[in-house]
Amino acid sequence: MIEVRAARPEDLPAIEALIARSARELSADSYSPVQVNALLRYVFGADTQLVRDGTYFVCQADEALAAAGGWSRRATLYGADRMKDAEDPLLDPATEPARIRAFFVDPRWARRGLGRRLFGECRAAARGAGFRSLALVATLPGEPLYRALGFEVIERFSLRLPDGTEVPVARMARGLED
Repeated sequence: MIEVRAARPEDLPAIEALIARSARELSADSYSPVQVNALLRYVFGADTQLVRDGTYFVCQADEALAAAGGWSRRATLYGADRMKDAEDPLLDPATEPARIRAFFVDPRWARRGLGRRLFGECRAAARGAGFRSLALVATLPGEPLYRALGFEVIERFSLRLPDGTEVPVARMARGLED
């Protein structure tokens, strides 16, 4: 049985390990090892602000984490703590979209509906906080899930990481009316 719950600070080491496993195995068909390593070094990782805000969730299977992901009422669209040097400003739910923030699934639990379950938690919480729409930046392996969840591609671009590595991604959005 899988329990979906808010992440806690003591989950952070397990979340970081889950992110690395997920990125290395589930991105292999979309990105080169150089791109995956650069994403893990500069972008992927825990955002402790979301854990403090109570907007980051984990799917727990027995004693292990099977998936993690969240939403945010803050301006940052993607990235771990190492990408920020200050607390993110809050968004205005009446005029700005809430952010869906990186879903990661343990490869052993891939394609079993955990991303959809995480999204359900995020959608309900964002709607409850008064948001009318959602925005995210999807990696190539994440894009099919987000399309299936009703997101549309708004823009394709490449992240240019500090080591010069370029990683194609997509900015996506959807409303919360349904």
